[in-house]
Amino acid sequence: MILKTAGRLTGTGAPGYRETLPCRPESAKRARLLVAAALDAWGIGELGCSGMQIVAELVNNSVNHTHSRAILVVISREARRVRIRVADKSRDVPVLRRPGDGSEEGRGILLVDTLSANWGYVCIILC
Repeated sequence: MILKTAGRLTGTGAPGYRETLPCRPESAKRARLLVAAALDAWGIGELGCSGMQIVAELVNNSVNHTHSRAILVVISREARRVRIRVADKSRDVPVLRRPGDGSEEGRGILLVDTLSANWGYVCIILC
């Protein structure tokens, strides 16, 4: 289900929200709004900058490296963790690279790794 405003989040059962977005560059903005709204709703908006950067990098990774038509963004909260998941149709797992100083690409998953406690299919931010 595609949500029209950040104020109308779709619940996932346990504390969480999800949205299916087109696999296009402009979806990163929508994913950032979804994460910010969820974190604010849970009273932990101070994690917004990290959470928005993580989801934007994961969405951009899907857009740039898969042939998916849609991506699923899921944000959930469990005890002292927030999970941010971006799923696409690709079976390839994101690769952590160490680009050279002059490289203009290849830092997205490095940023995700730096900002989260764990990454792969699921990124975890400790509260």
